[in-house]
Amino acid sequence: MDLQYLRGDTYQLTLNLYFDAVNGSPGALDTDLTAGIFDKATNRRLANVLLPLISTSFVSYTNPACTVGSLSTKALVYRSIVELPAGTYNGAQGYYAAVERCCRNVTISNIIAPANAAQTFYLEFPAVTRGGKTFRDSTPRVFPPLADYACLGEVFTYDFAGQDPDGDSLVYDMVTPLNGHSTPTDPKPAQAVSAPYTEVIWAAGRSQSNQIPGAPALTIGARTGRLSVRPTATGLFVFGVRCTEYRQGQKIGETRRDFQLQVLTCPKNIAPSLQLLPGTSGSAVYRPGRDTLRIVAGGLHCVRLRFTDPDPRSQLSLSLRPVSYSGPLPTFTTATSGMVRAAGLPDTLVASLCFSDCTDTKGQVGYLDVLVADNGCSLPKHDTVHVAFIGVPPPNAPPTLTSTAGPTLPLHVRPGQTLAFDLIATDADSDPILFTLTGSPSSFVPSALGATIVPQGQVGTTRRARFTWPIDCRAIADPPGTVRQLVFTATSTTPCGTQLASAPLSIPVIVDYSNVPPVLTSTLPPASPAPADPPLIRLPLGQPYTATLTGFDADTDVLTLSAAGQGFDLASAGMRFTTTPSPAGQASGRFEWLPGCDAASVLNGKPQTLTVTFQLQEATCRPQPQTRTVRFQVIDPDTAAFTPPNIILPTGPNLANRVFTMSNLPPDFCDTRFAGIKIFSRWGRLVYESGDRNFHWAGENAAGIYYYLLTFTTGRRFKGWVEVVQ
Repeated sequence: MDLQYLRGDTYQLTLNLYFDAVNGSPGALDTDLTAGIFDKATNRRLANVLLPLISTSFVSYTNPACTVGSLSTKALVYRSIVELPAGTYNGAQGYYAAVERCCRNVTISNIIAPANAAQTFYLEFPAVTRGGKTFRDSTPRVFPPLADYACLGEVFTYDFAGQDPDGDSLVYDMVTPLNGHSTPTDPKPAQAVSAPYTEVIWAAGRSQSNQIPGAPALTIGARTGRLSVRPTATGLFVFGVRCTEYRQGQKIGETRRDFQLQVLTCPKNIAPSLQLLPGTSGSAVYRPGRDTLRIVAGGLHCVRLRFTDPDPRSQLSLSLRPVSYSGPLPTFTTATSGMVRAAGLPDTLVASLCFSDCTDTKGQVGYLDVLVADNGCSLPKHDTVHVAFIGVPPPNAPPTLTSTAGPTLPLHVRPGQTLAFDLIATDADSDPILFTLTGSPSSFVPSALGATIVPQGQVGTTRRARFTWPIDCRAIADPPGTVRQLVFTATSTTPCGTQLASAPLSIPVIVDYSNVPPVLTSTLPPASPAPADPPLIRLPLGQPYTATLTGFDADTDVLTLSAAGQGFDLASAGMRFTTTPSPAGQASGRFEWLPGCDAASVLNGKPQTLTVTFQLQEATCRPQPQTRTVRFQVIDPDTAAFTPPNIILPTGPNLANRVFTMSNLPPDFCDTRFAGIKIFSRWGRLVYESGDRNFHWAGENAAGIYYYLLTFTTGRRFKGWVEVVQ
């Protein structure tokens, strides 16, 4: 079995069952199996997982020509999705899954009563959390299926090494297959029983360390997973292999696998033989362990191979296997396979093996195996020549790099300028050249600031490139004046693919920048010592106001004058600001205001205050704008002189005092206009009302105290009293 992580809490559980299609009962081909999942610490059942059969296929032999009728294997794959939530699967000792099924093949030779022997498929896996953190693990997918047979008295090997998707360490050992709890009367239990599981009983002379009779007996490489045995008896033998999974030196899981191996009496097959002849002629034979091939420029790069087999009609093939060399392998330049000792065919085949000019063992001795294999059964037999060699590629020098920058260094530039010069790289071997650019310190990345290298075509040994850097505000260092390095490298690529770099070429550069704030002058009132209380300019309706503003910049930066109202548009308030074209470093502007009613609206009984901010802005990398703020207000007509009369004499001798009138009413002011007057008796009775600001009230021939209310359109009101004397 194997358990693979998919996402979140979701995993995939797979059972691979290899079925003996010759000796197995067709009734044992299940359409599904049930796996139980248990807590390893308590053996408590946590879940049952139904595994449906999803595929069936025959397992191929390593050499299909060796097929025998007594051995045919089917691969049955059962699979399902399982959820492993962290709240449940967090036990320190981990968990195990098991499937139980009876029974084994009756023809098995190395266990007692194989027809009654059951099998338990077993897998251990870790908790999905460890130390309070998520712990993800996919168990190893181990061993390819075994379809081959072994031959009596011949060494049989098979690669059982697994693959772990997490890169965990895998260790292999031989184990006794598990029997478990299923029986011939209950061959397919509804669910697996928890551990412990009984083991099969070995036949006389057999044990965990001697599962198949052999000299040597069946073993597996602890790290390689390579199975090996030289059988000394024929028969069908079952054996068990365990793969234990480790992460950071701690065991996190294991999986067990049972297999069957059939041992047959095979036709005698003698191994082929191989000779390596280093020279272009002659019969001198390479001697492994004593001779070392030297692959150097101008020397021999090819060797001859002679291979044969004493068996008639033997089909031979050559192959290579690197041992301690990771470079390009030599190639066969002639046929690498053929038949010997058949009618019209030679007894010995010849091939050529040629090393590349680029063979490079980097001063060490490299090793590779040259193998010849026959087509014998059950597995091919080999002969191997272990070849030692030293490879030295043709000499090649790195390029040199110069530039046209200078001659005075460091280079000084300012924002707005463009730094440009040529790079010249020379490679004596005429190898292709590429240019690269970095900066020092590491925070200085010229390419991110717009610097580019445009290579030109390479002519012979020389290639040029144009370096261009338009200096803008991003290029200013902190503090300004800091020396930074443009670091160039030329890299050539040799015919062998090796890249050789020139010595770095460093060009120091300083981006000069300084800035004096511009000066703003004006005819506006002086600025207030308290910035929150700008000066106030009050003007009556219709009286124009003019102010001039000028700017000067010692750095001759382009200056811009502007004016903006705070919360209002200048034009809507009768204001206008215009500027005059000026040379760099200078600016002039004119502010004009003709106060009108649009600027005189009253808020909460008070004339509105209009705030205008004037700004002098410089076109530079780190501008220091200058501002002036002024408040403006339309003067409200003075009402202090408004003193209405408070006595009238309707019958008196003075005509001016005979009627109640108000010749000095506050004047109409934009939206503030006279609305009317109401006169009330002392008992609140309305006795007179008029909307004419030139009203006249004669007193109605009734002496006494009367009260009046004057109203204006904006809600302004005046109250008072007047006495009528008869």
